[in-house]
Amino acid sequence: MIKYVPRLLAVLLFTTLCCAQSDQIVPNENLAVEGVPPIPSSLATSVERYGNYRGASLTSWHPERREMLISTRFADVPEIHLVKMPGGDRSQLTFYPDPVTAAQFNPKSGGFFVFSKDVGGGEFYQFYRYDIDSGDVTLLTDGKSRNVGMVWARSGERIAYGSTRRDGNDVDIWVMDPADPKSDHMLAKLDGGGWQPLDWSPDRQKLLVLNEVSAEESYLWVMDANSGEKTLLTAKGDVKVNYAGGQFSKDGKGIYTTTDKDSEFHRLTYIDLTTKQHTYLTSNIPWDVDEFDLSDHGKMIAFVTNEDGFGVLHLLETTTRREQSVPKLPKGIISGVAWNKNNRDLGFNLSSARSSSDVYSLDVGTGNVERWTFSETGGLNTTNLPETELIHWKSWDGRMIGGFLYRPPTKFAGKRPVIVNIHGGPEGQFRPGFLGRNNYWLNELGIAVIFPNVRGSTGYGKTFLSLDNGFLREGSYEDIGTLLDWIQQHPDLDSSRVMITGGSYGGFMTLAVATNYNHRICCSVDVVGPSNLVTFLEHTSGYRQDLRRVEYGDERDPKMREFLERIAPYNKAKNITKPLFVIAGKNDPRVPASESEQMVQIVRQNGTPVWWLLGKNEGHGFRKKQNVDYQFYATVLFVKEYLLK
Repeated sequence: MIKYVPRLLAVLLFTTLCCAQSDQIVPNENLAVEGVPPIPSSLATSVERYGNYRGASLTSWHPERREMLISTRFADVPEIHLVKMPGGDRSQLTFYPDPVTAAQFNPKSGGFFVFSKDVGGGEFYQFYRYDIDSGDVTLLTDGKSRNVGMVWARSGERIAYGSTRRDGNDVDIWVMDPADPKSDHMLAKLDGGGWQPLDWSPDRQKLLVLNEVSAEESYLWVMDANSGEKTLLTAKGDVKVNYAGGQFSKDGKGIYTTTDKDSEFHRLTYIDLTTKQHTYLTSNIPWDVDEFDLSDHGKMIAFVTNEDGFGVLHLLETTTRREQSVPKLPKGIISGVAWNKNNRDLGFNLSSARSSSDVYSLDVGTGNVERWTFSETGGLNTTNLPETELIHWKSWDGRMIGGFLYRPPTKFAGKRPVIVNIHGGPEGQFRPGFLGRNNYWLNELGIAVIFPNVRGSTGYGKTFLSLDNGFLREGSYEDIGTLLDWIQQHPDLDSSRVMITGGSYGGFMTLAVATNYNHRICCSVDVVGPSNLVTFLEHTSGYRQDLRRVEYGDERDPKMREFLERIAPYNKAKNITKPLFVIAGKNDPRVPASESEQMVQIVRQNGTPVWWLLGKNEGHGFRKKQNVDYQFYATVLFVKEYLLK
């Protein structure tokens, strides 16, 4: 009997360790974790259903049948699925460890589609052909460069796209027949990283090409589809003008686009290719036109306006230029408008405070709206989720700043703690869609959440958009300072318990607020944010540098460099004495992980509690569900420890 005791002890020890481990959430092998205490499994149990929602988005209509491709997640990441009817089964077609969110059918035949995918969040996207009958997948691009902005010729024989293949930085225009990958060739050699093809002319002899210089300045060019010779369509002048999107008219004599030329807001515009005259089609709407799509027969344009963050769908007849009535839709965000070739069905995505993103279609003849996908929400009763409240406050210069406030249920009595969540961009905008995991703060912890749109945000006119550029950067910090004043003035909100968080530029703003208003907050969570705009500009991917310098300032200019160094959170890190949680992706091409690493190291010198989470297989924000789940579990633990206590 004695000789069996060691084996018994080993079994008992193994069982004890397994049980102990099962009581904790263990980070997977792709996560590097420092400073984060053990996460009890009980926390995951309480949080789990808030992370088990999914959303769906339309990627392409079938050219011959009333079917569509959508992107949605069933396992770890979104993949491409085929849906054959409203409410029909979602048949998964792609199976990869990385997200697949973009796919387009050949516009003449539904025999194959082209999709794009990167690896590990690196954003070096490659194009692939998926053959419907066989399920075979063929790599179309070189497997190394960054390839973006694919557009089909109406004939279905060619695609055009932008690629950094030549030197890794400049985006050139390439053309290929996806049925014959060997046909791939560079059409035009270009300078800069902001080039993108938008559309082919109906006769396939021209390409409409966009050159983006910044969020405030861009130009449209018409390019010969055979020689690559290009002609400037939109003149350069003393005043910066921005153009976004573009499609040739059915007769090929003009193009439709949106522009803020002679306006604060982006208007839907027709440009005659011969005279270059601009005809503005939506001057009666004092909001940005976010996106649009021209029907196949060219007789109608669907477009979406961004009205104080909410999306509003419109239909415009191109001949009479009169609007057609649209059925009332739930208040939320509308995106991805796309016409079926039958010229009756208009597809779009819709999300709201009480519904994750789902795909719908509108029959423009009957006004009938059909829902194609019914995305699950983890068993939550979404009808009880709080609607948003649009708020405004007066900032330091008298300007009114807007944002959205979500209040917890009335079951939570007394002053409520607050999370201030700042969007990225910086030319971004928080818009009131489905909150997903953020509903946990409201429903389970009784925390109010505010999403501010500080100066520099889109959606409020081009003057507002430019108010944080270059030497004006600190004005946006003060917008948050005055928001903290606003919170203090509201008796139902607890100004002594405020957490700041944000992703990307919102992460930079989080660090800026933490260094400038340390005494007014409890803690902060920085997600993939720069810590010093000088080192950020020096190390962000080459194809992005010039675009970002227009916004932040050119670090190569001595005066600008001195200013950026002076305001850098990294150089003011001694001010941070409140707990900090920093999250980054190792493969991030936009904000290198070194920006986060250097902030973690220097703040720890203060003796300040700093938690650190690095996703080794992630880029600019976590995309894989198991990583996203751990990030949220850790954030909940951080919030309970430093905001709620």
